[in-house]
Amino acid sequence: MVHILHKELSYKLNGILFKAHNELGRYASESQVSDRIEFRLKEEGIQYKREFVLQPMFEGERAGRHRVDFLVENKIVLELKCRRFLQKEDYEQVQRYLNTLNLALGILVNFREERINPKRVLNGGGKE
Repeated sequence: MVHILHKELSYKLNGILFKAHNELGRYASESQVSDRIEFRLKEEGIQYKREFVLQPMFEGERAGRHRVDFLVENKIVLELKCRRFLQKEDYEQVQRYLNTLNLALGILVNFREERINPKRVLNGGGKE
């Protein structure tokens, strides 16, 4: 049997993402998408932190450089993009956030696509 991390919460988040995309379409800005997702998270009673600022990753790094779009229930990093294509750097960004927060699951989604396809990003060393 396959173990799916945060199955119920992931399912709810995916529903919120699809609703937001259906409501806004593919040409909304990242700020508009974030506002709509925040509205839906509140509506569903899901705890979250928006634009959660990570601590500097090394001595001398400027504070506030790394911001997670949404940290959902202190379990899932939700990273939103509004660009033509996701790139390797986008996945690496989510992986960096997961490592820093010691979390196991991130969700990366590009709202510019005609049909969104949320990507699960896993961190084998993170806590569930």
